[in-house]
Amino acid sequence: MTEDPFVVHRSLLFTVAYKMLGSSADAEDALQESWLRWADVDRAQVRDPRAYLVRTVTRQALNRLRTLSRSREEYVGEWLPEPLLTSPDVAEDIELAENVSIAMLTVLETLGPTERAVFVLREVFEVPYGEIAEAVGKSAAAVRQIARRAREHVAARRPRVPVSRSEQQAVVERFLAALRTGRLQELLDVMAPDVVLIADGGGLAGAARAPIHGAALVASMLALPGRTVSAVWLNGAPAGRIEIDGRVAAVSLVVEDGKVTRIHAIANPRKLTRLDEPAELAR
Repeated sequence: MTEDPFVVHRSLLFTVAYKMLGSSADAEDALQESWLRWADVDRAQVRDPRAYLVRTVTRQALNRLRTLSRSREEYVGEWLPEPLLTSPDVAEDIELAENVSIAMLTVLETLGPTERAVFVLREVFEVPYGEIAEAVGKSAAAVRQIARRAREHVAARRPRVPVSRSEQQAVVERFLAALRTGRLQELLDVMAPDVVLIADGGGLAGAARAPIHGAALVASMLALPGRTVSAVWLNGAPAGRIEIDGRVAAVSLVVEDGKVTRIHAIANPRKLTRLDEPAELAR
């Protein structure tokens, strides 16, 4: 028997939903709704199952994103995407790794729901404009304009200079080593003077509720003893997992010119449920 197209393309469909929602739990819900619709479809009428399923998942994720907008506005403190444990192999696909990074997902949060859907489908998955138009309920001409605005918006906010995987890994290792020792100067040496720390505790874990600016202040907050620091791969990039007094946090870094310029620290326990089993991502 031929395997069901939904099963064949599940990793792709999950990646689409996760890119749009920034949450594995919400992405799984969107996939579940899409599966229920797929189960009722006359398969003989579907010429391209992959394209059909991508459109279906996009609609479900878009509906969910619109309903989530209000709850995210009321979120306690800073909202950051849910980190996913990934294998180092994900980093081999440079474009995929960049597009599922915590930094990129954080930028995508600044787009409106339709803009985000259009950007994800066009820039990440190279879906034709006509198919995107059908998925989001707009004309192809309107989708082209939305895609252009979204590209400009993202380009203005993403890291200015991309770094190689080896440089990223070397800087992350230095940062994690400094965290393990808790030595203030080592932390200062690996961070840019204008580094920014953004923490997400969601009101469920201790975390700063506003971004912390400046190496001196950030280092003084991070130079704490009694923690376990381990290197992990999150969202296709080297990152850190910190445990202190039974509490866990995931740390993702933006590196520019050999220094850490931005630190994303996710401590909300509801967002740390995918740190034990690698997620399967595809495009």
